[in-house]
Amino acid sequence: MNYLKRIVDDELQLRLDSVGATLIVGPKWCGKTTTAKQKAKSVLHLNDPDMRDAYLATADVKPSNLLKGETPRLIDEWQEAPKLWDAVRVSVDKIGKPGLYILTGSTSVKKDNIIHTGIGRISRLKMYPMSLFESGESNGTISLSQLFSNPTCDISATSNLDINQLIFAACRGGWPSSINLTSTKSQLFVAKDYFNNICDNDISTVDSIPRSPLKTRLLLHSYARNISTLVTNNSILEDINANEEMGPTSFYEYLDALKRLFVIEDINAWNPNIRSKTSIRSSNKREFVDPSIAVAALGLSPEYFQTDLKTFGFIFECLCIRDLKIYSNSQGGRISYYRDRYGLEADAVLHLDDGRYALIEIKLGSKEIEEGAKHLIELKNLIIQNNTLNPKNALPEPTLLIVLTAGPIAYRRKDGVFVIPIGCLRN
Repeated sequence: MNYLKRIVDDELQLRLDSVGATLIVGPKWCGKTTTAKQKAKSVLHLNDPDMRDAYLATADVKPSNLLKGETPRLIDEWQEAPKLWDAVRVSVDKIGKPGLYILTGSTSVKKDNIIHTGIGRISRLKMYPMSLFESGESNGTISLSQLFSNPTCDISATSNLDINQLIFAACRGGWPSSINLTSTKSQLFVAKDYFNNICDNDISTVDSIPRSPLKTRLLLHSYARNISTLVTNNSILEDINANEEMGPTSFYEYLDALKRLFVIEDINAWNPNIRSKTSIRSSNKREFVDPSIAVAALGLSPEYFQTDLKTFGFIFECLCIRDLKIYSNSQGGRISYYRDRYGLEADAVLHLDDGRYALIEIKLGSKEIEEGAKHLIELKNLIIQNNTLNPKNALPEPTLLIVLTAGPIAYRRKDGVFVIPIGCLRN
């Protein structure tokens, strides 16, 4: 099977040129090992069933023996033997060269299992399932980084994706193993199988604490019902308790396990100093690392969403958030959202590490574009007004105003708002 180039490839190479070791983290099946193998010269698979016991015994007694091999050396699923972390750190200090090790892991390890954080020796690289551009479904005619470089440019492009194709892409997800499968049934099965593995196995193996598959399913089902909303933890817990008893302590333990498995990844609120803090919503927005997990948790099919586009709008927002994270990765991108009690909102605020940012509304249909653009202009004007009244606490104005859509045409409005189909976007 041919390797499909990932946007994170260049980021991995930068780290190999700069630091001694790189840790690639992200959900299972997102392609971490395959991507790492494109750069590695030797590989250690800690989850190899024929060698696992021997590897773990060696890691417990003399972990440095497992680091022997041509570099960059890939240590796959390193969290199986946490002592390797400190062994890698010491080795990097001793050898003093970049590009020695690549570590991959599908579970975040608790800090008390390692002695040193690895700062300065081990760089962390987050990986996601594939974006629409990486899977070949977005034609990539609109570059996000080029828009940031030239925010007053005109754009003109047409997406190749219609709404039914976008629905299918969201239900299938960005799992590399599903992209090249020949039947749609097989492609959709991958996400369902991923969901079942999380509930039946991974939720308990993440920290060797037995957990109920039923309670995991109920939690993820409630999360999926409330995807891309500000629902409270109490509401989710009430949903679960309507079917199966779960206490608050247990609930937060399950939630933490799912975060450590990179299954759920909430979006934080943006709290600029432009209104009273009591006016700005501060709850997390509920999101999955890939929209297909939510679809699997709900037990729905592409055919269902074709007649319920309102529900698909929330799934579509999750898909857009996933792709925005991937496209902005090389520029230190992070995502938040803005919403206040006056109804002013931005579904996503994309922050770059140099201080520039974009206000983004995500709208499924063309009829919603005007409303989304109105929100963005109002929020920009509120920032300008704040800067006039409080020059000492002035905020940078947004570099870009974007309405992301499922529609066909990309263009720049007279008010400066970019309307961009997700099927045209790339990094």
